[in-house]
Amino acid sequence: MATVTASMVKDLRDKTGAGMMDCKAALAETNGDMEAAIDWLRKKGISKAAKKASRVAAEGLIGVAVRADAGALVEVNSETDFVARNDEFKEFVKEASHLGLEAEGDVERLLASNMKSGASVDAVLKELIAKIGENMSVRRATALAVSPGVVATYVHNAASPELGKIGVLVGLKSTADQAKLAQLGRQIAMHVAAASPLALSPDHLPHDVVEREREVQRDLARQSGKPEAVIEKMMEGRMRKFYEDTVLLAQKYLGPGAEGDVTVAKLVENEAKSLGTPIEIVGFMRYAVGEGLDKGPTGDFADEVKQMAGR
Repeated sequence: MATVTASMVKDLRDKTGAGMMDCKAALAETNGDMEAAIDWLRKKGISKAAKKASRVAAEGLIGVAVRADAGALVEVNSETDFVARNDEFKEFVKEASHLGLEAEGDVERLLASNMKSGASVDAVLKELIAKIGENMSVRRATALAVSPGVVATYVHNAASPELGKIGVLVGLKSTADQAKLAQLGRQIAMHVAAASPLALSPDHLPHDVVEREREVQRDLARQSGKPEAVIEKMMEGRMRKFYEDTVLLAQKYLGPGAEGDVTVAKLVENEAKSLGTPIEIVGFMRYAVGEGLDKGPTGDFADEVKQMAGR
């Protein structure tokens, strides 16, 4: 058997764009024959998939999987929305999201998990890339669990009940009736989809985010020419407004059934009184397709939710 050297692997990688381990395997399988190794990669669909990896994939779908006490979100990207509407792509995202629940949101574990076909998520994805002809990737995954209580979900721009452009998980810790908890959780999840909070409470905001905002607001306040003592008092109101805009519990509730200027915290407090037992939001997750790449969350959704709430 021929010795596979690092230079041979590099040469094959340069010619095909395939990953290092795939190139090493191809050369081992073909006894070091470069041309045969290229064909081996092509037959596996690896070479074709790798060549597309440089193309930006910012479309796709968010898959949501949930059981009573846990939920998961998985984002799978494609280059075009046309592919995101492909039934085979949708089935892949749906199955991957359920495996993401079992993998507890760990992307590496998810990619190594076996699908119904017996092949790994990573292998099936490469086959799909070769078949459809677009770059695709399992970009990220996350999971949320709570006990006792429920994890509620909401999917916006849904391609199916478990797939859409925005996916949200909300964990509610409580011994209250699960059906009523799930209903409250869905209302809050709809709010999260619309309002896109950065954190659950001020304590959950990253320190650098808070400090950067504080410095911006302090500089703006100083432009008034007022004394520093007055500026410090002004800062209290400015930072309170910042938290109202960015922190879930402090935000004005936007979802169905909203009345007046009720905050999310007050909504939960009122429901806890109604059900006769404490309720706590222990966490939430929000994914929007392509956010952080070259597109952001759907822009019109806040208005849609307000209309649904009759506001």
